[in-house]
This record gives sequence, structure tokens and C-alpha cells, in this order.
Amino acid sequence: MKAAITAVGGFVPSSILNNKTISERVETTEEWIEKRTGIKERRIADRENQAVSDLAAEAVKNLLENYKVDPLEVEVLILATATPDHILTPTASKVCEKSGLLNAFGQDLNAACSGFLFALETASAMIESGRYQKIMVVGADKMSSIVDYDDRTTCILFGDGAGAVLLEKTESGYGLHKSVLRTDGTGTSSLYVPAGGSAVPASMSSIVHRQHYLKQDGAFVFKKAVEAMSTACSDALELNSLNKEEVDWVVPHQANLRIINAVSNALDISMEKVKVNIERYGNTTSATIPLCLWDFKDDFKTGQNILITTFGAGFSWGATCLKWGTMRERKSVTQKSEKTEAIECLS
Repeated sequence: MKAAITAVGGFVPSSILNNKTISERVETTEEWIEKRTGIKERRIADRENQAVSDLAAEAVKNLLENYKVDPLEVEVLILATATPDHILTPTASKVCEKSGLLNAFGQDLNAACSGFLFALETASAMIESGRYQKIMVVGADKMSSIVDYDDRTTCILFGDGAGAVLLEKTESGYGLHKSVLRTDGTGTSSLYVPAGGSAVPASMSSIVHRQHYLKQDGAFVFKKAVEAMSTACSDALELNSLNKEEVDWVVPHQANLRIINAVSNALDISMEKVKVNIERYGNTTSATIPLCLWDFKDDFKTGQNILITTFGAGFSWGATCLKWGTMRERKSVTQKSEKTEAIECLS
């Protein structure tokens, strides 16, 4: 028995923050941002009216609106997020309420940019145990809530969004295969938010010193990400008795296009097989993998081998092999055109 993805959904806010707007705020240029990161624009949630639970619930609703799924049959919702609505009370509870998963229990999982992969592994094990049959796994983050838009090293990278997948039991051989998951706590201070937790509670000093914003040692994180993702992918292929020629698609964490290119080169897998949408969304942390699965779902065919890999704060990283299965029947719905608007200023 394995756990297979049978439906996918996604959501990104309508407001667009492009490189031109950022270059008017901090000392940089549109060309420099795109050359260094591969990002042209990113989506930004409404500061007051869109919490992570709203983004996640919209992704779940998108899945339910497009596939024939009874929400009352979903037993569990695992929400991967690094930016919960509140420190106390799981955001997953609000997602269940807002999306109509009234018979599911919800739990949060935080492994930063690797959160969705870790949640996928957790949900797969729960299904393989035989105790659960339908689990919703969601990756969602509102990175704009912890990004300092006066810090050029971080504000160019991140965006907001959410993606969701439905996992169901299958005996067909499709689904999630063996994973390689790793953590290294010595890298914590290279990518983290210093204050706001139990180690450094919120105070006037933490606010004045802007310690509630994301801090990153970009060069060190870049090097570790390439090394860790490349090694994890090689180990996952070996663990599943696959060679690189048998990989149909690679779905990597969308942190930086240069990282993605470097991993592709290290694995000797053509970029033609690598799914990339970072140019439109930036790094949405827990949401990058499910948003890729959502964006490119029509390219994935039953029986194809998909290699997924991530790297994030913690440090947390990993890779898994997924054999794409048979998707649930889609509903006949008219897709609404998406209205977008550029953000004029940042506050």
C-alpha cells in the first residue's frame, strides 16, 4: 500500500510585487534581481485581510472546486507553514473550518522550505499504516509578514502563496516512494527570525532592533543548498533503485534559479526536465513544491517518475521519488480569469 496524489489545488494572491517596485525602495535594479535570482515578480497577500489560513483555505477550495472530492471524507489536514496565523493555536484548525473539511483533524508542521516534503512523508506514512485513507497536505506561507522590505538581501526573494494535494491509498504501485530527509541544527542562525519565540520573546528591544524579520547569510545558505539538495537527490534515486535516465521530471524548491541550475548540473539532468515557476512567484517557502505541482499538473502523466527536492531553514532538506498516479475526475467548471494589480508602494 502506498499514498498517491489524486488531486491538486493552488492559490496565489492577486497583488503583484515586481522588481521595478522593489528597485525603487532599496538600492538595486530590475536586471540585477532577475540575474541573481531568476525572479521577475512575486505575489503579496493583503497585509490585514489575508492570513496564512486564508491562503491555505483558498488552495484547498480550489482543489475541491476542480475535482470530484467529498470534503467530509477527508480525515486529516497537515499544514506545512513557517508563518502561522498565531504562535498559539494551530493554523490548520482555521483552515479546516474555512475550507469545509469538517470531519478532518488538523495539525501544523514547520520545517521551513522543506515543510511540504516533510508533511508529504508524514501523511504517506499515516496512509501506509492503514489507519487513514484520505489526507490533505497543504503548503502555505505569507513571507511578506516576516520580510524586511528595507533589507535588499531578503526582500527580493520571497512571495506569498499556497498549494494543496490530496493523498489517497493505492495498491497500484504509484505514489510516494522512499524519501531521504535530513536536518542540521548547526545552520539555524544562518537563516531564521531571531525574535518572537520562546528563546527571544517579543519586547521593545526586539522590535527596535528589527529582530522579528527574516535574517539570512545568503552566500552560506546558497552553498549548503546546492550541496544538500544534490546529495539528497542522488541518495533518493539510489534508495529507490532509479537512475537519472528514469527521472521524467524534477520538481525542486524554488529558492533561487541559480541554485536550481546548479543542482541540475550536479545531477546531470537536463533543465528541460526541471519544473521552474520562480520567475512568477519568488520563494513561497512551504508552498513552492505544491504550487509547482499545481502549475504543471497537466504535464505529469500516469506512471512518470518525479524527483522532488527541498532545502530550507533549520537547516532542513531532503528528496523523494514520486510515481505519478491516476488523478481524480475533474469537474466541468469555468475558470475565472485572475485579476492582478501591481503594488504601488510597500508599507
